[in-house]
Amino acid sequence: MTTVLGTRGEDRHDYTKDESRAIRRRSLKLLGSLIQPMRGLLVLTALVIVASTGLRVLGPSLIAWGIDQALPQAVQYANWMPAFMVSALYVATGGLGAGLLAWYVLLSARLTQAILMDLRTRIFRHTQRLSLEFHESYTSGRIISRQTSDLESIRELLDGGLNQLVQGSLYGLFTLVALFFLDWQSGLVLVLMGIPLSVLMRWFYIESQKGFRASRVVSAKLIVQFVETMTGVRAVKAFRKERRNDTEFGQISADYRSVNLKLVKLYGVLDPGMILLSNITLSVVLLWGAFRVADGRLAVGVLLGALLYVRNFFSPLEEVAMFLNSYQSATAALEKVSGVLEEEPSVPDPIKPVDLWTSTGHVRFDDVEFGYASGRTILPDFTLDIPAGQTIALVGTTGAGKSTLAKLVSRFYDPTRGRVTLDGVDLRDLHPNDLRRAIVMVTQEAYLFSGTVADNIALGKPDATLDEIRAAARAVGADGFIQALPDGYDTDVNKRGGRVSAGQRQLISFARAFLADPAVLILDEATASLDIPSERLIQEALQTLLADRTAIIIAHRLSTVAIADRVLVMEHGRIIEDDDPETLIAGTGKFAQLHSAWRASLV
Repeated sequence: MTTVLGTRGEDRHDYTKDESRAIRRRSLKLLGSLIQPMRGLLVLTALVIVASTGLRVLGPSLIAWGIDQALPQAVQYANWMPAFMVSALYVATGGLGAGLLAWYVLLSARLTQAILMDLRTRIFRHTQRLSLEFHESYTSGRIISRQTSDLESIRELLDGGLNQLVQGSLYGLFTLVALFFLDWQSGLVLVLMGIPLSVLMRWFYIESQKGFRASRVVSAKLIVQFVETMTGVRAVKAFRKERRNDTEFGQISADYRSVNLKLVKLYGVLDPGMILLSNITLSVVLLWGAFRVADGRLAVGVLLGALLYVRNFFSPLEEVAMFLNSYQSATAALEKVSGVLEEEPSVPDPIKPVDLWTSTGHVRFDDVEFGYASGRTILPDFTLDIPAGQTIALVGTTGAGKSTLAKLVSRFYDPTRGRVTLDGVDLRDLHPNDLRRAIVMVTQEAYLFSGTVADNIALGKPDATLDEIRAAARAVGADGFIQALPDGYDTDVNKRGGRVSAGQRQLISFARAFLADPAVLILDEATASLDIPSERLIQEALQTLLADRTAIIIAHRLSTVAIADRVLVMEHGRIIEDDDPETLIAGTGKFAQLHSAWRASLV
């Protein structure tokens, strides 16, 4: 399990030096793995931009030669050939440089999109692979932030910021080299002025790094707040939470504005500072050059070329500064993304999986102990044997451990100690495909994906025919209302099943489970969304659904419990009663009391 280097440091931006170095190494490793498959394209892109920059830098030298050599030839000897040649060469180098630059933009776009596609796919695949524990602790808003705003920041870096850096840095370097060849004394002045310039850039880099880390944290909070409010809008309306949400969102927005204002202030120092250094350098080069021109030690054309080179040197620094903007934002985003990608599943796939082609459904807990990340033990020293084909009902107060037991059977979690077996095979050793084929859970949520009713039922068996889908729906009593929908089985259920009621969604989930035909079926509060008439309607369907398979039913409604072969009453993670329903009802224990209270409520 990762700590600050993974997602547990999600809301932090005040890392120690060691933590910062580790995070930087992690981010660079991720970036390197993304670039590795693109090496050929990367080399070609680099060669094109080097050639383009070299051609563009020739301009001031050609102007200097034209003024000092070609112009006297034309004036004194009426020989215009050198002037025409230098003009044609100037146009040719500029045109070829522009053409290569256009090619570079296309190549870099291909490189950027390939990297982004790879990264986007990695995030999606990895977050699906991570265990339920991760998704229960890492909010959906943060996952959305990783796939949207963080990837957008990285895109801006690769698409625009990186171009600015490469072009700006190469142009500045080539310009400095050309200036030294043209006039080494002006080049020395420029190098000396680079000292305060490097100090200014270094200060901006450090301060903006802090600012953009804070910006990514607040940005993620902003997205989380918005997503949670929109997802839970029914609860917001029901409990009149609008004002409280307005206040909370307003506070986060104010924090986001404050962080961004601090970043703007940094640019308020950087930009004027670079302009001041540029003007000072130009003034020194012009003054020193003027003295040398007056003494005859320097040609006028060379002075003009030197001034153009100095101006050209400072011009791309604005682009480099903009790159630092994109870089810091993207670095902070890459830290968050690499943190998610570093997370390892707490329920890993077995190294040497055991195949279980057919399962009878015999489930056993052997001396199992389990507790969530909070540290509290939910199931202490738990042992249970569920023979194949038996239907058991779990009854107990909230927090007794019923749903935890179901999650362990589904292998959403692994025991802290002991083992859970299916037909004698430890679930940790069982092949994932065999596990998912043998064990299916139907939850209270009954989530439906965008698509048709038929698509959602076929989730249990993707290659099912329409006849098989209809047969599954008829078996659980869902065929009637499905046929009454506008397009029957081809009706689009809309987002999260918004076109059908909660009870109808549950019936569709039953049909999905029936079609999957698992050896072990778990119903976790699966009838909670059904009204009394609907529940009575599916009692017979449940008999069909549970026939010839092992079933674990978790329900507060004791009418559902009546179809069980065996009832387990749980309290504080232990089984306090275990017998068939009739025997327990006839007794004086906990289940008899619950059943008596339930019967009284029906009168």
